[in-house]
Amino acid sequence: MRRQRRTKIVATLGPASSDQTTIERLFVAGTDVFRINMSHTTHEAMRAYVAAIRAIEQRHGRPIGILVDLQGPKLRLDTFKQGGTDLAMGSSFVLDSDPSPGDATRVHLPHPEILSALEPGHRLLIDDGKVLLVVTEATRQRAVTRVEVAGRVSDRKGVSLPDTIVALAALTPKDRSDLEAALDTGVDWIGLSFIQRPEDVSEVKKMTRGRAALLAKIEKPQAVKSLVEILEQSDALMVARGDLGVEMPLERVPGLQKQIIRGARRTGKPVVVATQMLESMITAPVPTRAEVSDVATAIYEGADAIMLSAESASGQYPVEAVETMNRIAEEVERDRGYLTEIEAQHARPEATGADAIAAAARQITETLDLAAILCLTSSGSTALRVARERPKPPIVALSPKLATGRRLALVWGVHCVVTEDAPNIDHMVARACRIAFREGFAKTGQRVIIVAGVPLGTPGATNMVRIAFVGADDAGAD
Repeated sequence: MRRQRRTKIVATLGPASSDQTTIERLFVAGTDVFRINMSHTTHEAMRAYVAAIRAIEQRHGRPIGILVDLQGPKLRLDTFKQGGTDLAMGSSFVLDSDPSPGDATRVHLPHPEILSALEPGHRLLIDDGKVLLVVTEATRQRAVTRVEVAGRVSDRKGVSLPDTIVALAALTPKDRSDLEAALDTGVDWIGLSFIQRPEDVSEVKKMTRGRAALLAKIEKPQAVKSLVEILEQSDALMVARGDLGVEMPLERVPGLQKQIIRGARRTGKPVVVATQMLESMITAPVPTRAEVSDVATAIYEGADAIMLSAESASGQYPVEAVETMNRIAEEVERDRGYLTEIEAQHARPEATGADAIAAAARQITETLDLAAILCLTSSGSTALRVARERPKPPIVALSPKLATGRRLALVWGVHCVVTEDAPNIDHMVARACRIAFREGFAKTGQRVIIVAGVPLGTPGATNMVRIAFVGADDAGAD
């Protein structure tokens, strides 16, 4: 199951892809990581998805990543007497703490933390920005707003707050329950929705205690402002363009996408580009030209992974959507300009031994035209640092830990093989060469470079490079 591309594909599971046969077809078509959206998934369904994925993983002998995406705080209006009302441009509309049903002049906002945080001039976007309100007066009990974009507001419509930092807990009670269920089930990545501050990530990190890696979704202006600090606390980022485009001007989203990708690449952490990538394939068997260009742009920018949401979860053509994304990635990466673009975005190594070794390995492989870079890694950090360099040869991560292989499924260019720890360096080199041959990354007579930490099995101790020949004996069994 060696992929012919470096960029990874994340596919969301849902009603259109809930049975094991379809999930396996999605994997064969190119999915590297499966996303389970807890906004629409029960604990029982989540466990069934995980069991199906693990069975497929065992049959194919390739680690598969699982991302559980927490819902996050959903801010909504309360109900109206008539189910809703139409707001006219320039009219006044009040959001208050009175729980009685709303009318044409007011509605209950069942979030006292929002009312206490609102200030004059703050904007409120209702129903994904279809209606825009601007606060003119604010107290802890009510906010008087002016309608800037007219439209209909109705029961339980969502509220977005691009200008307001709300004192919300990082996790709602539902999120806490979903998080514990996901950790108990043994998923690999946890997606954090609607975060505003780095403290939101660090709070969840304390709860996970290393049982899963944390992916911070950048979808609020407050998170963009704290991007550097959020990056420090997170294991990966997602450019969640849907909500980001609601709370910020749409024309800013492409530039922010570049900014977030480059920030993640500088720190050597995976970054996923998501939302509406092949949106038309929810109902059509082929995408639009603009969508193909959008996917290609994310790949040229060096994103680790590109993601399908409704296309694979509820669309009519889930497998075809993955196949299309796979073809686009393969074609882009064959383009001579692709590596030129990647090289132009190359970040200087940080002043650490691991970064120096990773940079040296990349330079050696390209100078000597080596077949592959083999990373012996327990925690995955060696493979992450090498992937940060975006080398031309393939990266093969050899790890004794299946959990490491599953997490690395999200990382650009990394093909992971789970294998036992070697007793010494010579045995390690011989085994690495056999695996490179067996997996099709090197032929007899070619050379590979091996990157590892000595003593073997020491997490985070990347300190050794070694060039090795793949000989005829390496065609034997490991």
